Amino acid sequence: MKFLTKVKYFVLSMLMLTSFTTMAQEIIEDKKEEKKVKKKIDTSQRIKLDGVAAVIGDYVVLDSDIDKRIDQARAAGQSLEGQTRCEIFGSLLEEKLYMHHSIQDSIVINDAEISANVDQQINVLSQQIGGLDKLVSYYKMDTEQELRDEMYTLNRGQRMVQLMQQKIIDELEVTPEEVRQFYNRELKEDPPQFGTELRLAQIVVIPETSAEEEQKVIDRLNEFRTDVLESGASFTTKAVLYSEDSGSKSSGGKYTLNRKRPLMVKEFREVAFSLEEGEISKPFKTNYGYHIIQLEKIRGQEYDVRHILLKPKLTNADIAKAKEEIENVRQKIIAGEVSFADAALEVSDEEETKFEGGQLINPETRDYVFPLTKIDPDLYVQVQDLKNGEVSPVYNESDMYNEVKFKILTVTDRINEHKADFAKDYLKIKELALYNKQLEVIGKWQKEKIMETYIKINGEHRECDFKANWLKKEER
Repeated sequence: MKFLTKVKYFVLSMLMLTSFTTMAQEIIEDKKEEKKVKKKIDTSQRIKLDGVAAVIGDYVVLDSDIDKRIDQARAAGQSLEGQTRCEIFGSLLEEKLYMHHSIQDSIVINDAEISANVDQQINVLSQQIGGLDKLVSYYKMDTEQELRDEMYTLNRGQRMVQLMQQKIIDELEVTPEEVRQFYNRELKEDPPQFGTELRLAQIVVIPETSAEEEQKVIDRLNEFRTDVLESGASFTTKAVLYSEDSGSKSSGGKYTLNRKRPLMVKEFREVAFSLEEGEISKPFKTNYGYHIIQLEKIRGQEYDVRHILLKPKLTNADIAKAKEEIENVRQKIIAGEVSFADAALEVSDEEETKFEGGQLINPETRDYVFPLTKIDPDLYVQVQDLKNGEVSPVYNESDMYNEVKFKILTVTDRINEHKADFAKDYLKIKELALYNKQLEVIGKWQKEKIMETYIKINGEHRECDFKANWLKKEER
């Protein structure tokens, strides 16, 4: 159907926007009096620069940017099957068009929010890959700052695109009559198949470390602290040797915190910001374990700190106790002695779900519905065959905070695969109708802005068969 064709193209464009790729060069930097001065491309000269594939308003797309987009998409695990180089080039042109007009429309970008996102991304990615040095190397950067600058440019560009698109469609709505017309025009003759959807709930039990094991960690951190303060030992060396934070271990436990940007958990920030230069905190607890922090330097709003993280060890007895608890709960639910929701409230250690009867929230849509084909692969294996009200076996998992945790799942509602029905699926059809209207409005906006904006496509790129009228040919 023509509607689904448009949706496919729009989704392709959004995927390319959200991938972790290197954005095209937007500025030329010159050194003047030892300060970097940002200059916008002077498009009035109409001069083709070497390597410039296109100019969109004040922005450029370089030939190398197309290659970078392809390489980075592959590195991120995205399939490029069926996509041509011209289509990828076209998606870059779209980005620049949105970015150019976000400036023309004076859309405000929260730079502090962008920087905070970069900090969080680097922190998470560093932990996943095994250290900041490995992360810098993985993305083929020379320094951490170069990586941060690249990620900042990417995040800022994506935010400009998102806010511009949001402004275009922000106030759009569809009436019941528009929904009915959309259904009759696009779906009635050949109704799409709506896949199986589930509502899920879970109970999580996390083994508790013993007081004895926690005290061992606290005593060990106090030993490190005393050794540095009284014997002149190196905090950095101890972090390299003993810290269990894989994201900072190789750099001696170093992080730079900013009072205006919430990097690290609240407890960590509060302790760090309470220290004087050179001071070392006493041991304190977060979800990750126990820490000590040394404040090295205060630079305005920025605090250079080092920390050592130690995690109390779980004993076999701790693990066995947690497993026995969740198995007993499971048997009581199956026997009808307690409802799944009441059991979740009583015993679950997952604060995000226990007060909602264990009900899981779909992280993509922020509602309780999970399309079966889009569920996380690990979760899919656990729930694909569960019937309504059936309780899963006990599963043993781990996460970034807990090396061991146990959970059970249930399906609170299963809607099997079926063809779209106007009455039963009105809300879904309404969403599709609104989405279609948004596509039409965005398409109209893009068509108008292409004609209003200075655009220059260079060299072989003029041979591309674009979906949009980037070459400004006569109306087709």
